[in-house]
Amino acid sequence: MKQIVVYLVVLVSVLLLIPLQVISGVGWEDISRGNTRLSCVLVNPQNYRVIYLGSQRGILKSEDAGASWRSVLPVWGRGKAVNLLLFDPQNKNSIYAATQNGLYFSDASGKNWQRIFQGRGSMERDCTSLAVTAEAIYLGTRAGLFVSGDHGRLWQKESGEMGKSSVLSIVNAANYVYAATTDGVFKTSGKGWERVFAAEAGEEENADTNEEELGDYDNEEKSVPIVRYLAADSNNPQHLYLATSRGVYETSNAGRDWIALSDYGLSSEQVSFLSISARSGLYAVSKNGIFRYGGHRWEDLSFGVPAGEINFLGFDSHDTIYAACDKGLFKANREYIADYRRGNIPENYLKDEPDIASVQRVAIKYAEVGPQKIARWRKQAAKRAWFPRLSANVGRNVTDLWHWESGSSTKSADDLLMKGNDTIEWDVGLSWDLGDIIWSEAQTAIDVRSRLTVQLRDDILDEVNKTYFERIRVKMELDNLSIEDRRKRCEKELRLRELTASLDGLTGGYFSQQVKTK
Repeated sequence: MKQIVVYLVVLVSVLLLIPLQVISGVGWEDISRGNTRLSCVLVNPQNYRVIYLGSQRGILKSEDAGASWRSVLPVWGRGKAVNLLLFDPQNKNSIYAATQNGLYFSDASGKNWQRIFQGRGSMERDCTSLAVTAEAIYLGTRAGLFVSGDHGRLWQKESGEMGKSSVLSIVNAANYVYAATTDGVFKTSGKGWERVFAAEAGEEENADTNEEELGDYDNEEKSVPIVRYLAADSNNPQHLYLATSRGVYETSNAGRDWIALSDYGLSSEQVSFLSISARSGLYAVSKNGIFRYGGHRWEDLSFGVPAGEINFLGFDSHDTIYAACDKGLFKANREYIADYRRGNIPENYLKDEPDIASVQRVAIKYAEVGPQKIARWRKQAAKRAWFPRLSANVGRNVTDLWHWESGSSTKSADDLLMKGNDTIEWDVGLSWDLGDIIWSEAQTAIDVRSRLTVQLRDDILDEVNKTYFERIRVKMELDNLSIEDRRKRCEKELRLRELTASLDGLTGGYFSQQVKTK
């Protein structure tokens, strides 16, 4: 009996130690080795095996690509969380750590640390963001922005709005420093700050505001979004992206103009974090997962990640994605992500679906925008010249014909003025315009309608293609979701029904009939 008990204990222990990627499916690997409540990740661009992790208790370091971890900085005090890790742009052995208990610095790859900023009070000590330039260090806190021009020995708090607002993120790009705050986005070239994006007051304005209340900003009554995070494109420094409560905005002219990116594919507009890879583009984190932007749509890459809340994304020199989450550090399988981006779809996801060509044909026929319609019009217009124009006229001649009756002495009407009889006139005519055989005005009208029809057909086909393959992706995501992620599963199932209904609307109910009969 004791042997059975021991066997069961060993079995349960082994199952608990099985890597999460085996349980949750392909695509992502848990390399945190039991470390949880992670807030940020930093991978050495010169050596992908060296990884730093920020957690709610301090900083961890791995020198073997996540096979093992050791603590290099335990943060003391009431606020222990590490909010951001950043390399010095000129020296990758120098690291900054923005924490809830001040700003720390190491010039020996994390072997020793010193606190170079403490602040006054808990709000100033809570360092939320950081940017390091050749001239200065810009440090964002919950109580405003601080600047040091001597490597952190002396600090000056900015005046005005920048000295009052909670700073969410800071980026250095194209001779400007940008700061995303709860009051909007500001930029400076070293002489004063200019607001380039206005925002609603966010969660930092009221510490008692809960997450459900913040969600109310998604309704139509709130025309101005809450700013969450700012990121710059290293390939194009004037191109910036802003995460807000109403999706993602972009600017391509250093903040002068902002436009909203398409939210197609995003299951929630509540975007909390952005990261840009020099190779693969823009990534966003929402409460529902990790999304990559491409082709005017968002792709969900987070299925198979039992991560809880996703707090930060990082990349190594091989463009591998690292996601720091409440439940661990997850590393994306490069081959799987590349296969997903190429659009390779497993055959089992297509066998129960009508093929895309059939759906396109039915949608075109249902909308009556097929090319045969235009061809028929042209043939009819060409034949029209051989048919004559028929004209018929019938008229009554109502001209008064007055005359004198005279020459008789026996008639009672002699010598009276009389009115003559009315006349009815009619004619029939046939005419041909043989020039219409070569060209007619009807062709001009057909050309205009043809362009409109082609445009409408292209719009319908584009909508069919997007909806069809989006539905396939949602099916794949459903199959790769972990069992315990009930909320996300419910959202994906609702999305699947919505996409099915859209395809039915485009095809007159054909799509559902084919799915059910296969």
